[in-house]
Amino acid sequence: DGCGHTVLGPESGTLASINYPRTSPNSTVCEWEIRVKPGQRVQLKFGDFDIDDSDSCHSSYLRVHNGIGPNRTEIGKYCGFGFQMDGLITSKSNEVTVQFMSGIHTSGRGFLAAYSTTDKSDLITCLDNASHFSEPEFNKYCPAGCVIPFADISGTIPHGYRDSSSLCMAGVHAGVVSNTLGGQINVVISKGIPYYEGSLANNVTSKVGPLSTSLFTFKTSGCYGTLGMESGVIPDSHITSSSTLEWPNQTGQVNIWKPENARLKRIGPPWAAFISDEHQWLQIDLNKEKKITGIITTGSTLAEHYYYVSAYRILYSDDAQKWTVYREPGMGKDKIFQGNTELYQEVRNNFIPPIIARFFRINPLKWHQKIAMKVELLGCQFSIGRAPKITLPAPPQNKNDEKNAEFMDDFIHSVKTSLQTDKTTFTPEIKNTTVTPSVTKDVALAAVLVPVLVMVFTTLILILVCAWHWRNRKKKTEGTYDLPYWDRAGWWKGMKQFFPTKSAEHEETPVRYSSSEISHLRPREVPTMLQTESAEYAQPLVGGIVGTLHQRSTFKPEEGKEASYADLDPYNSPIQEVYHAYAEPLPVTGPEYATPIIMDMSSHPSTPLAAPSISTFKAAGNQAPPLVGTCSKLLSRTDSASSAQALYDIPKGQPGPGSADQLVYQVPQSVAHPTVSKDE
Repeated sequence: DGCGHTVLGPESGTLASINYPRTSPNSTVCEWEIRVKPGQRVQLKFGDFDIDDSDSCHSSYLRVHNGIGPNRTEIGKYCGFGFQMDGLITSKSNEVTVQFMSGIHTSGRGFLAAYSTTDKSDLITCLDNASHFSEPEFNKYCPAGCVIPFADISGTIPHGYRDSSSLCMAGVHAGVVSNTLGGQINVVISKGIPYYEGSLANNVTSKVGPLSTSLFTFKTSGCYGTLGMESGVIPDSHITSSSTLEWPNQTGQVNIWKPENARLKRIGPPWAAFISDEHQWLQIDLNKEKKITGIITTGSTLAEHYYYVSAYRILYSDDAQKWTVYREPGMGKDKIFQGNTELYQEVRNNFIPPIIARFFRINPLKWHQKIAMKVELLGCQFSIGRAPKITLPAPPQNKNDEKNAEFMDDFIHSVKTSLQTDKTTFTPEIKNTTVTPSVTKDVALAAVLVPVLVMVFTTLILILVCAWHWRNRKKKTEGTYDLPYWDRAGWWKGMKQFFPTKSAEHEETPVRYSSSEISHLRPREVPTMLQTESAEYAQPLVGGIVGTLHQRSTFKPEEGKEASYADLDPYNSPIQEVYHAYAEPLPVTGPEYATPIIMDMSSHPSTPLAAPSISTFKAAGNQAPPLVGTCSKLLSRTDSASSAQALYDIPKGQPGPGSADQLVYQVPQSVAHPTVSKDE
């Protein structure tokens, strides 16, 4: 009573303890007798081993014997939690006995093992998945019996299976190996996908799976194309049935669910049998022998008619007279295929080995409400090679001739049946329906060059964008009142037209500087002050002109420096405390700038004492200009040389009107009505 999941095939199989992978019950025992073909030996591999060893394998253990019966000999006795057995256990004959004993224990999953003949050196167990192997492509042998209830798979063909899925169980689902026979699988690892679909195929349900880093699929022979039900290659006349459902609808119109309606994915009603019993069938004539590798079925696909077939048999024939029920090799009973579990889902079943026949018949055994279905066949073309031309003798004349004729008939029949068959399928041979092509040197070179070219083009684009951005930013740095870049050199000449012209008499009066002021100049600034070129300075702006020009500077900037109204005010510059740009010395013959404007004040009333006049002079040092309560008297200029000593406002802190040598400021006070006149 200690036997769990068990499938013993002719060349391979799977066996497990009771309740695996849960804890096995106490005081149970099970023995498996394994036989393979004579002349071969058996190899045993454990996928999981977890047996209590608290009593040193006395009451709980697994024992393997050579042979069966009383003459068997022990190969080994094993126990332990999480026991890792390296390699395979190999018998000396074609028979092996495996004995499991479970004593009193509180934990331990038991074991799961697989066996095969020794010629299958790449044997794996039903618990192995793709993550156990690092190779991108490999071949393994799956034992029979890997459709186990405690293993899961996610995915389907042609998209592939999640890497956590059992390799052998996925192989059964994909139709590349049989659960009752086992077989070889060719696995290819690829990059994972975000979502794995679920489906029902070969009595294995694949679940929906999430994103994984990798997936795997199988290389196959490629004989999995559709044979013409959906596409219409098979004509309606080649689709027949045992009976047809006919019934009137509410309007009195008769609905006939004919056999030609049994085309997969065809919109409308399916084929349905008039009587629902085990003697109904749907027959398809393929016109000639074909290699049939699978079948896909659905229910009625009509929500108001919840009909489908849940189990069926397959029969095939070459002449539609003698029928053969499909059976798996080595099995003594008909194979029952699992059908649909609802009316919409497509369910696939594969034939291993494939069926070679012209006529194909489906015999429903179980159904829901009524027998109704749609079908598509999978496979490829198949043809028999031409037999050599045989010259038959003349009709027999006696008994000996009759015997010779019988012999010739048998010979011809044996020649026809012994001819090798080849595949002449017109569908493309798909070596691998899900895996990307193998990587070649050209692909590897492209994988290197493409990223490099992308980086180069990206760098060029970034450089161009940065240059454009820098150019726009440079333009924006020019102030709202700044001059254009191309017009800065001649801005002064353009401004001269707004200034009053100089009078000829002003050119005769020299400008004197104090020796203390000259001494404060830097050495590099002295040549600038002593330049002999004539100055192109206009008179100071007075009254409304200043307001019109928004009080811009009327003096020529220093050489080599770009003029801009955004520059710092030279009056407030801490570096130039004494020397100012408008106080450069001029040659004796040159015109003077900052000449006082002679105003006629005789016709104007005196400024009230409460309205102080504003001085335009800057005091020596950092002192503020004085506020004088009375209007200063302006003296007119005379033609004499002494007229140069005109009286000006004296900044606060000066002793009084001194000599001309001590005259520092030469800009007159602003007046309300700047009227220029020679007479006082």
